[in-house]
Amino acid sequence: MKKVVIAQNISFYAWHMRLNLARALRDNGYEVIFVSSSDKSISTDKSSTGDIYSQKIEEEFAYYDIDLSRKGTNPLTDLKTIYQFYQLYKTIKPDVVLHYTAKPNIYGTIAASLLHIPIINNIAGLGTLFNQQNFVTKIAKSLYKFSQKKASKIFFQNSDDLELFSNDQLVERAKCDVLPGSGVDIVKFAPMDKTHRNKIRFLHISRMIWEKGIGEYVEAARAIKKKHDNVEFCLLGFLDPENPHAISEEQMNHWVEEGVVNYLGESDNVQEVIATANCVVLPSYYREGTPRTLLESACMAKPIITTNNVGCKDVVDDGVNGYLCAIKDAKDLEDKFEKMINLSDEQRAKMGQKGREKIIKEFDEKIVFNKYIAAIKEIL
Repeated sequence: MKKVVIAQNISFYAWHMRLNLARALRDNGYEVIFVSSSDKSISTDKSSTGDIYSQKIEEEFAYYDIDLSRKGTNPLTDLKTIYQFYQLYKTIKPDVVLHYTAKPNIYGTIAASLLHIPIINNIAGLGTLFNQQNFVTKIAKSLYKFSQKKASKIFFQNSDDLELFSNDQLVERAKCDVLPGSGVDIVKFAPMDKTHRNKIRFLHISRMIWEKGIGEYVEAARAIKKKHDNVEFCLLGFLDPENPHAISEEQMNHWVEEGVVNYLGESDNVQEVIATANCVVLPSYYREGTPRTLLESACMAKPIITTNNVGCKDVVDDGVNGYLCAIKDAKDLEDKFEKMINLSDEQRAKMGQKGREKIIKEFDEKIVFNKYIAAIKEIL
């Protein structure tokens, strides 16, 4: 049986975003092994002595822990990371490795190439780094250019990222392809309306970092609540204290006490929370891949408000299944909130239905699985 490694930065994302792919690969006759960094800080079970998401993965698949720093680049730390990947891959002896997120894509690729293991990389969610032109960006581009030459196949989650990497000559275009994000489970994320008819609930789902447009969301919400008393603004997602751009717990508590937002914490059953929303919002200026939360929400027939930004704009046909707003523009976001509020329940429902139709046609996760299986077969 051929071995496939799935390597991701942290087990939280490996479990939430790669489990169905792993199951599809297993159903097609592959042995799947996960490699990721455990992270208790993101676990919803704070009483657990270990990382709950690593434990969840181990219920179905072999799992190896790797210590990946999430705090930028450091030459000594990065050499240690390459060595860790090398030792793990030498032990596991995979027939092919699938990398996700920056450090596996770069350092895992270097390690796997030293062992002559075929590599399939997935480049998505470039953050704000590639929106800048500084020394750190130059280092990142150099590392990508060096490492991606060694990959057998490179998937991007939107055409904008592929163009950026291709134009900067960081990848060979011939071995690249574009996926519809990570795809979405159209059965699991079926419409399930639990909205309260007396209030319009806007829901923002993401990591609680500024680049996800949370400041603009709060500012626009504050303005709207001065004009309407039948609206509610919610935030769902984990506080990320390790991230230098994180919303602090103190700041979140201040907004809640002010009455401008309700912070819902974290959830492993995000579809239950999405079901309670009238509209899902992501005013991100982070360089997204294709935001999974938007795909899942649109699949559940919820209208969307998001920025006319890389990745985000691919999920919304403006005025059809939601609205696109300007980046870093709280006033424009406020205007889009107003437009959504002024729609009737029937009009919002029609928008949501158009969104689900779009997801089924363009973003079904089976499209992603089939592309991976075809790529693995071709390589092996």
